[in-house]
Amino acid sequence: MYSPIQELPADSRLWIYQANRKLTSEEVTEISIRTKQFLENWTAHEQKLKASFEIRHNLFLLILIDGKVALASGCSIDKSMHFVLNLEKDFGLSFTDRNLFAYRHGSEVELLPRKEFEEAVVNGKISDETPVFNNLIQAKSELDNEWEIPFAKSWHKALLEV
Repeated sequence: MYSPIQELPADSRLWIYQANRKLTSEEVTEISIRTKQFLENWTAHEQKLKASFEIRHNLFLLILIDGKVALASGCSIDKSMHFVLNLEKDFGLSFTDRNLFAYRHGSEVELLPRKEFEEAVVNGKISDETPVFNNLIQAKSELDNEWEIPFAKSWHKALLEV
């Protein structure tokens, strides 16, 4: 069952899906409608999940569940992945491309393929202080302090070895 994100506790399980391009306002509206409908009927072992979502920066689809009501199972996680893959097909985009890195450039959120991101680091366009998005966080409580972090403290830096 859908619940507003503010009603979910801090320890709610979180999945972040990053689009490979900025969504238009029309796409945000349609994806929001579809996501809410999906969450209204999302179940695990025939028990409704208390879930929410948010689209941030016209780029990130956040899906959350309150594990105190019911835990997501392998099958329910598969259902959500199937839902996301259908969004990809219907909107001609990807939410599953792990070779795109998101970072903040001024007030804008930018995307770069891994190789171009690495070049931007080498060329000084991206510094140790540049905020990057850690889409690997897994709880609502981590959104405020661990999602957008300096490049120097991110897994990106360790991965790229620059």
